[in-house]
Amino acid sequence: MTDAVAEPISLTRFLIEEKRAGRINPDLRLLVEVVARACKRISVAVGKGALGGVLGDAGTGNVQGEAQKKLDVIANDVLLEANAWGGHLAACASEEMDHCQPIPDAYPRGNYLLLFDPLDGSSNIDVNVGVGTIFSVLRCPEGVATVADADFLQPGTSQVAAGYCIYGPSTMLVLTIGHGTHAFTLDREQGSFVLTQKDMRVPEETKEFAINMSNQRHWEAPMQDYVRDLLAGREGPRGKDFNMRWIASMVADVHRILTRGGIFIYPWDRKDPTKAGKLRLMYEANPMSMLIEQAGGAATDGRGRILEIAPAQLHQRVPVFLGSKAEVAVATACHREHDAAQTAGPARNN
Repeated sequence: MTDAVAEPISLTRFLIEEKRAGRINPDLRLLVEVVARACKRISVAVGKGALGGVLGDAGTGNVQGEAQKKLDVIANDVLLEANAWGGHLAACASEEMDHCQPIPDAYPRGNYLLLFDPLDGSSNIDVNVGVGTIFSVLRCPEGVATVADADFLQPGTSQVAAGYCIYGPSTMLVLTIGHGTHAFTLDREQGSFVLTQKDMRVPEETKEFAINMSNQRHWEAPMQDYVRDLLAGREGPRGKDFNMRWIASMVADVHRILTRGGIFIYPWDRKDPTKAGKLRLMYEANPMSMLIEQAGGAATDGRGRILEIAPAQLHQRVPVFLGSKAEVAVATACHREHDAAQTAGPARNN
């Protein structure tokens, strides 16, 4: 359950009140407001759809070799342009770019680093399914003259803010600055984000899971065991029936879980053994994990807490298990117990 908001509170007012409470400084407040304004521009572009000529492939690929949609490129450019001149950033990094982009010398430089997935779920654009923008904010290390990719390689626990904007039937900004997770809905007539859910809480228990079942044949053994128990329902070891939900847009799936509970899973699989997972640690897993944890949920890579992973690469991938705390604990325990049994097996045979 979430607390009802007694009177309309704009994002600007919310951030000013957080500043007065000593939980945010002026530069971070400005950064969040600039990102929010950029998301409003992206929302307009998404909302026009075919009328705006923004659907379809851009004819280019990103650093991961994935085909870019026109809106991927548009959203990326909007975020870069909006954040270039404000004086609050030292550099940006995007899922769509090979390397980070320092703020040009012509503009004042700030003390924060911004990472973003400009349009998560963009493969769904052409079929009018909810998509979104995910972002993460880090402090720039002190004494850095020229920001490089290595300066972004900080664990998720170092994030000072994280959020996403979901472009669905309504446009919503979900934000944390380390003191709870809060949702703001875009009032299109007023042109401002208004606080509509304060201190969101993820129910600890759940009967819903989100996963791409078409990959089941590629999963490792503990993942197979865990899902088999879910599908066994009331007659199985879990003693209750589970429903599956899968939108194939992380923003939309996580937003549902933040709203009513559940577990979102994108495990490692053998379909491409060269990749440690599907989702990007810096652009997707870390910011979403911070939002979920601040709402009372949990997030692991199947073995350990995602926010404690020491990143080795800017575009590093990881498995993701996040959502209702009790269910994430069950899934994680299943993987850990399997690992322990594998380790103990050879020792018993010696």
